[in-house]
Amino acid sequence: MRDEPMEPYSKPTPPPPPADLVWRGLGVVALAVLALALVWIALRSLAQREIEALKSAGQGEIVVLHEGWAIAAPDAAFPAGRTAEAVRLPDDWTASRPNYQGTVWYRLNFDTPARPDTDTLMAAYIERACTNLEVYLNGQLLHSGGRMSEPVTRNCYQSQLIALPSFLLRATGNQLDVRVVGEQLKHVSARQRAGGMSEVRIGPMQSLQHLHDQHVFWNITLAQIIAGVQLVLGAFAIVLAFVRRLNYLFHFGMVCLGWALLSSRLWWRNLPLPGTSVELLICMAFAPLVGFSVKFLLGYAGFGLHGERETRYGRWIDAALWLQCLALPGSFILAGPDGIFPLARVWYAFFALEILAAVAYFVWRTARDRKPEFWLMCVVLGAVVFVVGFELAGQSGWVPAWGMNVSNFVLPLLFCAVAVRLIQVYARALQTAEGARFRLESRIEEITAEIERNFHQLADLRVEQIAEKERKRIAADLHDDLGAKLLTIVHTSDNDRISTLAREALEEMRLSVRGLTGRPVHCGDALGDWRSEVVSRLGQAGIEVDWVAPPDVPEHTLSARIYVQTTRIVREAVSNIIKHAGATHVVVSCAFDQDDFQIVVQDNGRGIPMELDGRLDRGHGMASMKHRAKQLNGQCLVESGPGFGTTIRLTLPLDPGGHANLQTAD
Repeated sequence: MRDEPMEPYSKPTPPPPPADLVWRGLGVVALAVLALALVWIALRSLAQREIEALKSAGQGEIVVLHEGWAIAAPDAAFPAGRTAEAVRLPDDWTASRPNYQGTVWYRLNFDTPARPDTDTLMAAYIERACTNLEVYLNGQLLHSGGRMSEPVTRNCYQSQLIALPSFLLRATGNQLDVRVVGEQLKHVSARQRAGGMSEVRIGPMQSLQHLHDQHVFWNITLAQIIAGVQLVLGAFAIVLAFVRRLNYLFHFGMVCLGWALLSSRLWWRNLPLPGTSVELLICMAFAPLVGFSVKFLLGYAGFGLHGERETRYGRWIDAALWLQCLALPGSFILAGPDGIFPLARVWYAFFALEILAAVAYFVWRTARDRKPEFWLMCVVLGAVVFVVGFELAGQSGWVPAWGMNVSNFVLPLLFCAVAVRLIQVYARALQTAEGARFRLESRIEEITAEIERNFHQLADLRVEQIAEKERKRIAADLHDDLGAKLLTIVHTSDNDRISTLAREALEEMRLSVRGLTGRPVHCGDALGDWRSEVVSRLGQAGIEVDWVAPPDVPEHTLSARIYVQTTRIVREAVSNIIKHAGATHVVVSCAFDQDDFQIVVQDNGRGIPMELDGRLDRGHGMASMKHRAKQLNGQCLVESGPGFGTTIRLTLPLDPGGHANLQTAD
């Protein structure tokens, strides 16, 4: 695969943006941070007000237990013979017993809250007991969160709702013993998973159920839903990366899959590994996750496509990211179990700087090339800054690390927003490519049709060239061989009839040769040839001729075929006059108009006698004349009657391009 952005991003790099655009981007980042902070404060306030509302909801009073007694002891029951210390809940082991790891017993004394009726089921709600707990009421075991020895069940993100049976409750002087097993801070990679217990609420089950469901939804269910969406988006991005050959889609898919798997720490409670091993695996998972995130941001910004220098830097960055994945587990091995939390803080801060640097480069690059991406990533950058800052502040103890874990669902939502943007960009690029493909197919069809037309034209031209060449060869053979022999007969024969027939055959051959050569004839020249032949032949027969032609002959040419066929028709008409008409006077008139030309031959002879069926096209070559005219898309009309002479009207069309239309003669 290759790192190259989709088509909408392969544009020439414009000049750098003005300074005010960068300042506006920083303003958007600050506004995003402020908005998320206000949202977080509002959610915390809303949750607190809802708790207060539940206390006075009419279902009975909710008692919040903030004080109790605590004994750090691994005993299987509350060590009554040992001295307990007063403790205030929530009890954070990072402050009260930072170097302790093991079991702590809490004893809480309470009176049963007032309730509307004796059938109301009472319950105890513990928002957090990390890593696991067991609950005893007046010496009776009521609830166990899972395994209490290694590998301990990990319930740090899971709230506990324990039903308190009525037969075990006393009106006053109830003892609630909570056995908590937890890790010391330096053995975990996040403060949220260090040992400790929150305050305990005692009240009606119906009132506390809502708190429990809300906590489970925001910390467990929502994370599971988002993880499922991320798995689908990640798989889709990876498949799309191989189809489109885009590396940055592959990196984004790996980020989605990696975070979805990392989110399993929230609900996968019974892991088959000790707590220290699980913490090391979580830390090591962040190294490739951050590496893929950096590679995605750089690749999506087009890093490495702007010269050999960026390509060389890209190879150095790849080597550094791989080295980081190897250095992280090595550093934890060298630090040992007691150095997990301090070293994890350093690595998390380093990862945060890497992400922020990559996002800053992306914003800088998109400010130059892609303004919509610039504003989107400014908002994303603000959200990332808030989440990372909030998480680091929580790990440092500056803000409460318990309650709703913002980073567990805000960051995945940001991934989903980026995924939606990627899908939008891909859909737009796909639409553009589809339009280009449609235009290309249309152009290919046009070119194919043009090629086919050109091929047919070339084929017809080639056939015409071959036919023209063959006609010229035949014409040359007729002229050189047959013509020479006929001319010899004309000059050497002593028989007048043979000499006359040879001369007529020679003229007919010359006419055929002229038709074969295919050279067009100007209308004026054609009229001259026809007049010369008509006047000569009729004059030799002692017949007077009047030739009527228009004063202005149009600038028009006749094809060789038209000229030859018209000559034969006129020749046949003259032969009929000489042989059969017995005429003494002939009038030949020629006329031209826009679409055709006409030749009229009129004699004063005896006319053509009616044949058996009354038709004039029998005998005297009339059928041949009409057939030739029909082949030329014209017509030949004969008007005659005994004692009235004969009139032959030949009308032929003129082609608009300058040549009379021609059909191939049979």
